[in-house]
Amino acid sequence: MSDNNEELGFKDFDLSPEIRNSLKKMGVKRPTTVQQKAIPLLMDNMSLIAKAPTGTGKTFAFAIPILEYLNTNVDFVQALILCPTRELALQIASEIKSLARYIEGFNVCAVIGGQNIRTQENKIKRKPQVVVATPGRLLDLVGRRMIDISNIYTLILDEADEMLKMGFINDIRRIIALTPKDKQMALFSATMPREILDITWQFMEDAAQIDVMPKADDHPNIDEYIIEVPEKDKVGAIVSILDREHIRKAIVFCNTRTQTEKVLRKLESSGISCDILHGNIGQGGRNRVMDGFRRDKFNVLVATDVVARGIDVDDVEAVFNHDIPNENEFYLHRIGRTGRAGRSGKAFSLVAYMDKARMEEIIRYTACDPVTYELQGSL
Repeated sequence: MSDNNEELGFKDFDLSPEIRNSLKKMGVKRPTTVQQKAIPLLMDNMSLIAKAPTGTGKTFAFAIPILEYLNTNVDFVQALILCPTRELALQIASEIKSLARYIEGFNVCAVIGGQNIRTQENKIKRKPQVVVATPGRLLDLVGRRMIDISNIYTLILDEADEMLKMGFINDIRRIIALTPKDKQMALFSATMPREILDITWQFMEDAAQIDVMPKADDHPNIDEYIIEVPEKDKVGAIVSILDREHIRKAIVFCNTRTQTEKVLRKLESSGISCDILHGNIGQGGRNRVMDGFRRDKFNVLVATDVVARGIDVDDVEAVFNHDIPNENEFYLHRIGRTGRAGRSGKAFSLVAYMDKARMEEIIRYTACDPVTYELQGSL
């Protein structure tokens, strides 16, 4: 790819009025780096292997070309998007639905574990053109003859390395075998382990390749701050900042379930209205918590990275990293929960002495430039 793509804007992609209007409605003004590089290739019907971390705008990179070539006059599945978790599947389906809001007759469906089979069968009977699925549930529905993927035009493997870690590699191979040989295929992965490379060699021989590092300007609406504070004072710092910055709606990220519960108790004892999300909470419970958060029934959500991908709420004003994430790309994914839909947001990372080396590595990796936030002895 030439360096000229660095300067591409949405106006250069010859998009339909429906997609242009949706982007305008969402306040999306410029493509991220992965969108600049991927959209022209996918619009040209090429298959694509993209090394790109979470939080760089991948969903629109593959969703825009899918929607541009959609045929609403046929009643079979035209695009299949595979991803590792049900939270991510629901988020992708929600983003595609927003992007397609002006496309008459469009229907997208999420096919995920943890949901009633009959409920999903009824959704499939509405003839979605796009299906977002976790591999296990999709194969279950194919086996029950509830869904047919034999005529798809496009197959997307999103977060392929995460699907590998979760043991889905053989399911992915089975799914690929059930789809047409001449389909367009795109694989997005933060890393390229051998098993993922094997899939690209076997099924994507002539695919274009791009390698995207995260860029700070891919998150233009988020002000990032570091607060240097002892571990024991982190919750007090959060409470102080919520008050000082008049923050009404925020997410606090922790690295473990146990830590989320500790932080929740401390916030509640400080009079903060909050609730919790972690991997041990069932799907029904997660849905109830997220519905309450969207409806402003409480102000602060305390969560782990396990469920972070399902947190798609437009008006989150701030994100707090109570714990500095263990993976570099998790930082980008966390802060991407704020500054959504054209709004601005703030991200605060609480850095104790033991966190400093980890935080410095994140700054090098993401090319972000957080500034120091002074609490001025207000704890």
